Amino acid sequence: MIELSRETKETQISVKLELYGQGESNINTGVGFLDHMLEALAKHSHMNLEVSCNGDTHIDDHHSVEDVAIVIGQALKKELYPIKNIERYGNATVVMDEASATCDLDVSNRPFLVFEMPEIMSGKIGNFDVELVEEFFRAFTFNASLTLHLICNRGKNKHHIAEASFKALAVALRRGVSINKNAGIPSTKGVL
Repeated sequence: MIELSRETKETQISVKLELYGQGESNINTGVGFLDHMLEALAKHSHMNLEVSCNGDTHIDDHHSVEDVAIVIGQALKKELYPIKNIERYGNATVVMDEASATCDLDVSNRPFLVFEMPEIMSGKIGNFDVELVEEFFRAFTFNASLTLHLICNRGKNKHHIAEASFKALAVALRRGVSINKNAGIPSTKGVL
């Protein structure tokens, strides 16, 4: 299990992450929708995740969402690297009612994000600024050093699209980090 904390003038965050867990979570970010998404991420990736954040949500949720993603990404990176005996690549398509999202990822140690969501992914989900979904995935991807392609295939309900996206990431990550003792270092370069 990795334990990390980060403190700035905007947020105080602590994270505990166990990559090969049972999908248990204890999440309190001060941002209700983010809590819901992180619970889904933990459940469907099978990692155990504890997150506590005290942030400047009186301004808005941006700093809390981005900084939580940074710390989760950093914790995941500490769990992953150096890479050995995992599948490396993972993908998943998850549907939630009318919404469908696909995540393809490479545990590559080369951060890159492709994020394609429909025009309707703006405005609010409850009190949550929808644009923060992309901010979360960007901060997470770059701090975890993953290559991540996240594409919305279809959908009309913003909540469903966002949740399908987090769940697609979870399942793709679970598949990408699956143990494969025959894989060694899964790269022709001999290092990741």
